[in-house]
Amino acid sequence: MLETINLSKSFKGKKVVQDLNFYLNDGESVGLLGPNGAGKSTTISMISTLIKPTSGKIILNGVDAVHKPGEIRSVSGVVPQELALYQELSAYENLKFFGSIYKLKGTELEKAIQQALEFVGLEDRKKDLVKIYSGGMKRRLNIAAALLHRPKILILDEPTVGIDPQSRNHILEAVRALNQQEGTTILYTSHYMEEVEQLCDRLYIMDHGKVIAAGTKEELLSILSTEDKIKVELSRIDEDIVQQVETIEGVRKIEVAELQLRIIAAKGSNLISKLVHLTEQHHIQLINFHTESPSLEDVFLHLTGRKLRD
Repeated sequence: MLETINLSKSFKGKKVVQDLNFYLNDGESVGLLGPNGAGKSTTISMISTLIKPTSGKIILNGVDAVHKPGEIRSVSGVVPQELALYQELSAYENLKFFGSIYKLKGTELEKAIQQALEFVGLEDRKKDLVKIYSGGMKRRLNIAAALLHRPKILILDEPTVGIDPQSRNHILEAVRALNQQEGTTILYTSHYMEEVEQLCDRLYIMDHGKVIAAGTKEELLSILSTEDKIKVELSRIDEDIVQQVETIEGVRKIEVAELQLRIIAAKGSNLISKLVHLTEQHHIQLINFHTESPSLEDVFLHLTGRKLRD
């Protein structure tokens, strides 16, 4: 349905998106992940035709949307990272304004406003000024504005940042319903790994402007299929013990969190017995440990060297 071919964007000579190739199939939900500065928002801005790429193509159903941006604009809705609402207007007035931009009129516009407000759970607050809304309500209204023309593609750029759990759950349920019940194609970015795990069929991971991995959750997890994730709780941790653990054969990554070591190591590396020996040498008590399969968050850390929220 939609694909990018060698899509790139430079600002003042610096490439922030480099030769990006990805696709969205009709009716699927796709996650776009990356640490801050990875190029996600720039990518979304190009796909939604807010900015022009420096080079490359955006193809929608066989049509070059870079040269014909109206092709994408007519079928897509965008929920930006920053709120795009008029604070001094009511929710109803905001939606009436945005609906008119989509060339909706009369009863068609009124019906679209009603359906959008009901969908995000704000119908009973439609006359209230947006400036008195909570952060979560504003985020929900932001989504309602993107749904007025019933887009085939919905692009959401971190729609749950800084909101309360109730509004967050409402948004996630709404996005899931749009995809599974309405067949809306979703492109979703988030700083919360659990959100994309819940919502998305496939994932793209970006870093430094490039796609560095892509696939289903299972395909991405297979990147660490030869590794174990081991959490070790110690009575104390100092720089010396961390450095020595890093030198143990089979240890690939280590993260320190208070009195806990989180280690990714090769399967069959016999790491626990080596840790027991090492802690005894340093007169450190090994309080607890357990081994588990690596998570999607671990795959992300392995690929980028950074946490999703960094």
